[in-house]
Amino acid sequence: MAPVIVNSLVFVALTAFFRLFASAARLAVRNLLQDRLRFALSVVAVALALMLILFLLGLRAGARRSAVVYLDNVAGSVAVLPPGARTTGSGSAQFLSRETADAVSATEGVARVTPVLIIMGFSELHGTKEGIKLVGYDGAFGGGPWKLKQGREPTKDDEVVLDRVIASRHRLGIGDSFAVGGRTLTIVGLSNETASWTGSYAFARKAAVESIVLEPGAASLLVVTPSAGTTPAGLATKLQALPGTNVLLKSELMDNDAALIVGIIDQIILLMVAAAFVVGALVVGMVIYTATNERRTEYGILKAIGARNALLYRVVTVQSLAAGSLGAVLGVGFAFAMGWLVAFARPQFLVLIEPSAIALTIVAGLIMAVAGGLVPARSAGRLAPAEVFRR
Repeated sequence: MAPVIVNSLVFVALTAFFRLFASAARLAVRNLLQDRLRFALSVVAVALALMLILFLLGLRAGARRSAVVYLDNVAGSVAVLPPGARTTGSGSAQFLSRETADAVSATEGVARVTPVLIIMGFSELHGTKEGIKLVGYDGAFGGGPWKLKQGREPTKDDEVVLDRVIASRHRLGIGDSFAVGGRTLTIVGLSNETASWTGSYAFARKAAVESIVLEPGAASLLVVTPSAGTTPAGLATKLQALPGTNVLLKSELMDNDAALIVGIIDQIILLMVAAAFVVGALVVGMVIYTATNERRTEYGILKAIGARNALLYRVVTVQSLAAGSLGAVLGVGFAFAMGWLVAFARPQFLVLIEPSAIALTIVAGLIMAVAGGLVPARSAGRLAPAEVFRR
């Protein structure tokens, strides 16, 4: 019985709403279409502002995704790091020893340990310094490239799998060589989904990376898989008893890595989002204000024959929402087009447009429209009928 009552109330509310705005909508649409070019330009302006907002949010989401893409593809749910380290890019000169890895492996509840040695290096490629995250891994335990586009994984210490984006940008292919960390490596494979804002990934045998840092058996990270019946949180508690380590859930480490990258760009992105919102609101306000002023005589006559301010407010609100709604839909399309263009021209910059960001942008467009219509609505409401007849 309750659902029937709720549905009836919703139907009554919607009917009342449409009746309330029906007459205002007809007048609003007629006013807007008096100058179709100006209305179209206002819609496009709002769309461009919302495109910028959604595109910037997509860049932020892409940066967050690229920061955790490696950990997301390594098996395991618990991370063991050197003391004091809370991110994979903490810059700590400390490493975990082979003895620590053996102690972790011997801990009750551990099913698998994936030792990884990650260093940040720079390579001189065609006169440009490129940041490269060199990942040293043991093929028997995992931690290597998860999606090969071409070639194979390294089997020798002088071989490497390079990200295909950076390889394409510098016209490198299988069989070519480059130097990183003072060591020359030959490309035997190209990987997908390994481009990053902070340096593309390259994968070599762990022994090769150990020779660069001069630490045999060293690891910058151990990713641990619990055995059946052991929870990640419970295993993390056990591992915290080991000396010379910092133990986190892998999800916590991923959050820390994402926060590190997003924190660098957040202030700039949020400032630009705020600027785009203000510009869009001003454009809507300018267009609706001009349309309202051009129809002052009509509004004055309506007030003279008994129309209340509420009707005029509804007319201006509908005009604003019309421009904002059409601009929002168009802006989403523009944002996807811009994301595709960036992916084509600069594939290292991932643009990830999420459904939540689309919903947020559409809401922002509607708020932008209403905010832009406040001044025109007040102008229409303050109009005195006598002004019409003085002319």
